[in-house]
Amino acid sequence: MNQQEKIELIIKTLDSKRGEDIQLLKIGDLTILADYFVIVNGTSNTHARTLADEVEFQLSQRKIEPERREADTGNTWIILDYGDILVHVFYKETRSFYKLEGVWADGEQVDISGLITKE
Repeated sequence: MNQQEKIELIIKTLDSKRGEDIQLLKIGDLTILADYFVIVNGTSNTHARTLADEVEFQLSQRKIEPERREADTGNTWIILDYGDILVHVFYKETRSFYKLEGVWADGEQVDISGLITKE
């Protein structure tokens, strides 16, 4: 599975579980941390955990495991590190507090509208 296929699977998985405000930032030119950040929020800490768990499950079905999974004690911010892609799953208020998109504002916002279901 190539990088683009992984990104598409991650975004479609988050969308299928009703992740809110899914964003894809290309940050590879700015840092060695990763090539892309996927940022999403859930409506509760339980929803955030469900989003992260489902991404991890869907990728593991394709034999892709995260290098690391980090979470705060309340599951208000969960990070799945796939090396080239970092998936940041937030509880809504936590996302507003950290404003990760603002911190990485020099990153390129990638259009993912073709991967998101319109309701």
